[in-house]
Amino acid sequence: MADNFELWDVICDGPFVPTKPIGDPAVTIPKTRKEFNDADRKAIEKNFRAKKILSYGIVLDEYNMISACQSANEIWEALQTAHEGTTQVKQSQIDMLTIEYELFRMKDNESIQGMYTRFTSIINELHSKGEIIPRNKLVKKILSVLPGSWESKVNAIT
Repeated sequence: MADNFELWDVICDGPFVPTKPIGDPAVTIPKTRKEFNDADRKAIEKNFRAKKILSYGIVLDEYNMISACQSANEIWEALQTAHEGTTQVKQSQIDMLTIEYELFRMKDNESIQGMYTRFTSIINELHSKGEIIPRNKLVKKILSVLPGSWESKVNAIT
C-alpha cells in the first residue's frame, strides 16, 4: 500500500533525480549512472513503474500522444490536459455550465422526469469540474422551474 502512495508521489511531483554535492560552497549536481547506489536505482525504478501503469490503461491514440514523455509526471499532465483541458478551458466550461444552470427552465410538454434528468446532468457536470452547488439552492431552483400546475405542491414543500 505504501508503494502505491510512493508511485502517486512520482506521478504528481516528478521523478527522483539522484544528486551529489560538489564544490565549496556545496552545489548539487545530478549523479552519473555509474555513481548510482541501490537506493538511487530503487527510487528511479518508481518512475518507470508509474510510467508503465499509466501506459497500460490508455488507447493507441493516447499512447501516441504520450510516447515521447520522459516521466510519469509528464504523462499525467499530458493526459490531464487532453481529457480536462487547460485551466482556462476548464473555467470556460464551468462558466458555460453555470449560465446553463442559471437559465434552466422546464420545457413545454416536458415531463418532470425529463426535466430532472436534464437538471441532474448539468449539476453532475459542474460537480465533476469542481463546482459544487449547495443542496438547498438546488432544491429552490427545481421548485422555481416547476409549472404553475405544481404551485400548490411547491407552496406546501416551501
